[in-house]
Amino acid sequence: MMDFRIQPIGLIHTPFKTLADTPIQSSRSNASGEIEVFSQYEQGLESLDGLSHIFLIYVFHHALDSQDLMVKPLLDKKKHGVFSTRYFRRPNPIGLSIVRLIRRDGLRLHIQSVDMLDATPLIDIKPYVPEFDIRVVEKIGWYDNRAYS
Repeated sequence: MMDFRIQPIGLIHTPFKTLADTPIQSSRSNASGEIEVFSQYEQGLESLDGLSHIFLIYVFHHALDSQDLMVKPLLDKKKHGVFSTRYFRRPNPIGLSIVRLIRRDGLRLHIQSVDMLDATPLIDIKPYVPEFDIRVVEKIGWYDNRAYS
């Protein structure tokens, strides 16, 4: 196996201090937040302010290390394989959210639709590009038949 190390490029600041207060998905949140990008990554922010939406890739820093491959997601009463869910307790605690970029102020990015805990370590930012990212979906697996519908 290959070992690797990932360093945060910044911190995501949000109003959410506990898991119970955190929205399930960014598409269900109107909450505002701010990203503090570390100074050595400032050049990488060039041209970012021309985007309305960005992907944030981050660490679920409050999630316990988990090797449990069957989980009960927040939107269902049944257990499913972790890789068919967006559950936060995963073998590698990596999260992904699409947020609206409101504006950039130097090393600070003002964002909306946050769904992560305050002080979440940010590991990458990628542009949301509809031409590349929108897909026609034929099926959504267990989510279509979830117990909470």
